[in-house]
Amino acid sequence: MKKESIIRIATRASQLALWQSRFVASKLIALNPDLRIEFIEITTEGDRVLDMSLSKIGGKGLFIKELEVALLESRADLAVHSMKDLPNAISPEFCIASILGREDARDVLVTSSGYDLTTLPAGATVGTSSLRRRSQILALRRDLNIRDLRGNVTTRLEKQQSGQYDAIVLAAAGLKRLGLISTKCGYFGLDELVPAVGQGAIGVEVCTARTDVQSLVAPLNCESSANCVKAERSMNRILNGSCQVPIGGHAVIKNDKLVLTGVVASIDGQLLINRRLEAPKSDAERLGETLANRLIEAGADKILSAV
Repeated sequence: MKKESIIRIATRASQLALWQSRFVASKLIALNPDLRIEFIEITTEGDRVLDMSLSKIGGKGLFIKELEVALLESRADLAVHSMKDLPNAISPEFCIASILGREDARDVLVTSSGYDLTTLPAGATVGTSSLRRRSQILALRRDLNIRDLRGNVTTRLEKQQSGQYDAIVLAAAGLKRLGLISTKCGYFGLDELVPAVGQGAIGVEVCTARTDVQSLVAPLNCESSANCVKAERSMNRILNGSCQVPIGGHAVIKNDKLVLTGVVASIDGQLLINRRLEAPKSDAERLGETLANRLIEAGADKILSAV
């Protein structure tokens, strides 16, 4: 990129999305002090439709379509996303040019009284818009009342604090980034509630034709995070997963190996299949495919077809 270049970042207008976009901008400016950044704030369909669960209105793509249009129309040079919001299939016109170092991928239970999942009273109302969270929580506590919860992080917290929910489940990454983690947040273990594919990771999307922008953001890429997310998304692609189906997938680097855990559960939590595999870090794509096939062999396809 030339000196004194202006880079326009397409971003959703929520507090968390803006934090993530500003974080990417700060990393770019640290490497390119003469760079100027402009933010193109966009309200997506997923932000506008808040009275229905995502599983009923079209899934994850609702959070990125308008940002991609801005890229295609040259109103923006790059878009910043939560990787968990990206659908499995991305148009060939776009690429994920960089995945930054991952934040805490765990989910947290937020209550007003410091309950954890084991001490929540029977019949307590738990808010989440995620079928993945719903199914895994019900597998652990079938006596809980799970209700849909939409809105940005602050709105969800306000709904819980006002007494509409006894507890809500949110991603630790978003709460930490916004400085909203408190002592009343109880962490789920990564095996207890397997995270969403890509949870905690920030991705930078660029038009495939914009090799100049790809070169600019390439230094932001974290190889270990990228390999983990690649394995998770590979698994999800074979399972045809989205927010409309209860699938969890999370990979870590352990002893220089890539270790991937995948879970598929029925919406009522009565059926749950969990498998784990490891492979060399260079085999992320194949690891995801192999684990997906192991889940299918164990009956995941029957669970998913019933959703």
